[in-house]
Amino acid sequence: MEKIRIAIAGIGNCASALIQGLEYYGNPANQNAPEGMMAANIGGYTAQDIEVVAAFDIDARKVGKTLDEAIYAKPNCTINIIDPQKFPKSNVIVQKAPLLDGVSEHMLDYEKYPKDTTFVVDTEHEPVDIVKVLKDTKADILIDYLPVGSEEGVKFYAQCAIDAHVAFLNCIPVFIASDPVWEQKFIDAGLPLIGDDMKSQFGASILSQMLQELAFARGHKVKCHIQQNCGGNTDFMNMVNQSRLKSKKISKENVIRCQNDIRNIPTDDSFLHAGPSEYISYYKDNKIATFHLELEGFGGSPVTFDARMSVIDSPNSAGVVIDAIRYLKVARELGITGSLHGASAFTQKTPPFPMTFEDAQYECEMLAKRQLTDLTRPQANRQKK
Repeated sequence: MEKIRIAIAGIGNCASALIQGLEYYGNPANQNAPEGMMAANIGGYTAQDIEVVAAFDIDARKVGKTLDEAIYAKPNCTINIIDPQKFPKSNVIVQKAPLLDGVSEHMLDYEKYPKDTTFVVDTEHEPVDIVKVLKDTKADILIDYLPVGSEEGVKFYAQCAIDAHVAFLNCIPVFIASDPVWEQKFIDAGLPLIGDDMKSQFGASILSQMLQELAFARGHKVKCHIQQNCGGNTDFMNMVNQSRLKSKKISKENVIRCQNDIRNIPTDDSFLHAGPSEYISYYKDNKIATFHLELEGFGGSPVTFDARMSVIDSPNSAGVVIDAIRYLKVARELGITGSLHGASAFTQKTPPFPMTFEDAQYECEMLAKRQLTDLTRPQANRQKK
């Protein structure tokens, strides 16, 4: 099959994990036992079929460098899936992106934050014409990995995708796929998109969703659902600026709240909270999440649930992005336009339509099989109306 040609905006930890994962799972030696992947084959496409053709960033340690160098450059701090000395030389050069609102002012305070942990804005290169690069490289999909709170930046890249006629994968909580106005722009352009805000492979959001679903399925009332997170990568440092957190908090709580909405269960008499709590540099790309749920069961009997989870944040994201890329490629080949409802609900915190895990997974399976006329699940059909 032909290659899936992707362009990436933001060569941070998540991009590093994805690109290393593509090299690892694209290796024929690992093809037959792809532990760690949710789907080895989607619509005939495997990891081996995904190729990075363009990359954009603003950091001086990445701009002008080849991709194999940039993914290991500071402030990236995720684990090495591939030893840097063994990663093949890339012919893709990271190009200068427009700064826009991609860097919070506090992250340029080098007295407070060492340069190895934060951004160093490149001043030697001029920003490139993103649309021209996308066209020249014949990209199929543009992946948005900008920092949380980059409202202007995400909308800029979404418009670039439309202008260059490429599909769009929005991995952060700026609402594009879930915004009817933006979705219509992609429909008018004849393009699919997935968004908004990546839901990690086995992370805090998917665990909160499944706990909420389980409580309802077993007849319990959820009186309280609290999810807190802390970590030490640039994502958490960026979110020290509270003004950049509004959409993130909405997006993380949407994962919990939408399970109530699907079942017409009011949230007025329950307490819901989800969001980042603290930046601790020592943790680096390790994220610590805690959960506290208070339920009422049979006869009003109380149930209290407390848990703690530790994950490496960026590979957890990459394990979902590698699937979302292939869903978008198959959708393009099938002529599907606008937001992919099932794939967005399965891979994102704030999809255009909320779905249960089971129904979202089912739509993804049908798309992977290219069987779009067999979406017979009642919940899936109801959400699509």
